[in-house]
Amino acid sequence: MNVKNLALTTIFAALYAVLVIALAGISFQLVQVRVADSLIPLSIVFGWPAVIGVTIGCVISNIVSPLPSVMIDITLGASANFCASLVAWRIGVWKRRNTFDTRGSYLITKGRLNHFLGCLAAALVVTFVVGTYLAVITGMELWIWWLGIGVGSLISMCGIGYPLIEILKRIQLR
Repeated sequence: MNVKNLALTTIFAALYAVLVIALAGISFQLVQVRVADSLIPLSIVFGWPAVIGVTIGCVISNIVSPLPSVMIDITLGASANFCASLVAWRIGVWKRRNTFDTRGSYLITKGRLNHFLGCLAAALVVTFVVGTYLAVITGMELWIWWLGIGVGSLISMCGIGYPLIEILKRIQLR
């Protein structure tokens, strides 16, 4: 790992932890709108530094979790972030044959569909992993947690994360 990647990983971890802790009021609720989760799709742009950074950031931030089983939240929450950012990254950069319409122009420009699908897949991973273990820990109905975590994840990853990707791509920040 070079110095640039180490610095990016540290920045992602710090940003994630600070956003969760600063916004704890909405980060640890039934409808978890973790604004920090908007960093997960940035793995599409930054790759491994973002993947590792959001994973470490989740470990740090879940230390202040109000759940009675903090170790489960730390372990499974970080695993969910790792898997979600890895899935987003792989889908977001997936290459496919160029598809043309009848006028010869690209149907999908600059991977925007891949970026959105990567964000959506990441939101689904977090929804099902986090929603499932929170249902087990709290004894509440599974569908309630899936709905609550799902809404928050869609807001964070698709509503905030996707536009962040497009802005970073537009200004060519890598």
